[in-house]
Amino acid sequence: MPKGVSYKDAGVDIDAGNRSVELIKSVVKKTWRPEVLTDLGGFGGLFAPNMKKYKQPVLVSGTDGVGTKLRVAFGADRHDTIGIDAVAMCVNDILVQGAEPLFFLDYLAVGKLLPDKVNEIVTGVAEGCRLAGCALIGGETAEMPGFYGDGEYDIAGFAVGMVDREQIVDGKRIKAGDILIGLPSSGLHSNGYSLARKVLLDDDISRLTDNEEGLGRTLADELLEPTRIYVSQVMPLLEQFDIKGMAHITGGGLLENVPRTLPIGLQAEFNYNSWPVHPVFKLIQERGNVAETEMYRTFNMGIGFVLVVSPKEAEAVMNAVSGESYKIGTVVE
Repeated sequence: MPKGVSYKDAGVDIDAGNRSVELIKSVVKKTWRPEVLTDLGGFGGLFAPNMKKYKQPVLVSGTDGVGTKLRVAFGADRHDTIGIDAVAMCVNDILVQGAEPLFFLDYLAVGKLLPDKVNEIVTGVAEGCRLAGCALIGGETAEMPGFYGDGEYDIAGFAVGMVDREQIVDGKRIKAGDILIGLPSSGLHSNGYSLARKVLLDDDISRLTDNEEGLGRTLADELLEPTRIYVSQVMPLLEQFDIKGMAHITGGGLLENVPRTLPIGLQAEFNYNSWPVHPVFKLIQERGNVAETEMYRTFNMGIGFVLVVSPKEAEAVMNAVSGESYKIGTVVE
């Protein structure tokens, strides 16, 4: 064994890690809520929730990653929005139970730690937290030489929220005749990228700079469009209306995610002509000759979040939504 070998010689740069922490401190602190009691650099994040807001507080947690959308970020060498995706995939999931996202933690593993790139990624995470109204309270950046290739990394997120036990949205009261209201997605979000990349790129990274006439922008711009965060849209609705059930449309699409909120004996009947399908989905379907059923069970097809409400409240809910919404179907026996 050679003498005098350092950790840096083995591929781990502690100084670079320290520089990364210094770079991200300011953007992380901008996400903090009054309940945050800790500072960066501790072994754990301290958060003291306002318990006066709840009669019977229930913690709701969720974790997720970004999947092979990361391959697009690597190919385009653009890393400023991928952190938004990491936050969105987690906070939208816990929102389904009616939970207000309180705080978020991220795990970032890299082959080689480049402080500026880490700053770019974490700045995206902080922006996602800002959009969700939650605090980025902690995280981990692991340098793992020999495990990830040059320029590669992986990111995962962990969100914790809270809801009053009486206000948990669990779908148990959904009945036949209830209305499905869809909130539009921003595009692919963070699902189906293995199929999307196969059809649109076929492992040719140079295609990312292609301007697609049907999209009006490059494939890189389209494929790196961040996942929409629905917290600011949905939380006010929960205070005003009886939202019986909700679904975050991720892997499995409408066909598999909406049934997860329905009681046994009920199913969703969609009107597929009731909302605009984003051009990127049409492009994938036509270029890859993908069957329609496969499209709807792989992608969100333009609907990122679904609310289930009674017929008498449907119009009022749609009028109260900030932004567009569509009556996309009905619950049937």
